[in-house]
Amino acid sequence: MITLSQMNTGEQGIVSKIDAQGELKQRLFSLGLRKGSAVKMKASSMGKSTLEIEVGSTLLALREEEANMIHVVCS
Repeated sequence: MITLSQMNTGEQGIVSKIDAQGELKQRLFSLGLRKGSAVKMKASSMGKSTLEIEVGSTLLALREEEANMIHVVCS
């Protein structure tokens, strides 16, 4: 199991755990990011400070700190 920020561009995985709390967890949930969701790393900025991921048909931009709270199992 790795965090979302450790995935490389093009890799896919399944969310196994989200360590976020409160408002952030609710925001991620409302955007479709929850345990069991399939995710794909689309792109990242230099240094991986910002990540673009695909969840279903939705593209999300996350900060590295947020992505570190999301654990995935790569497929």
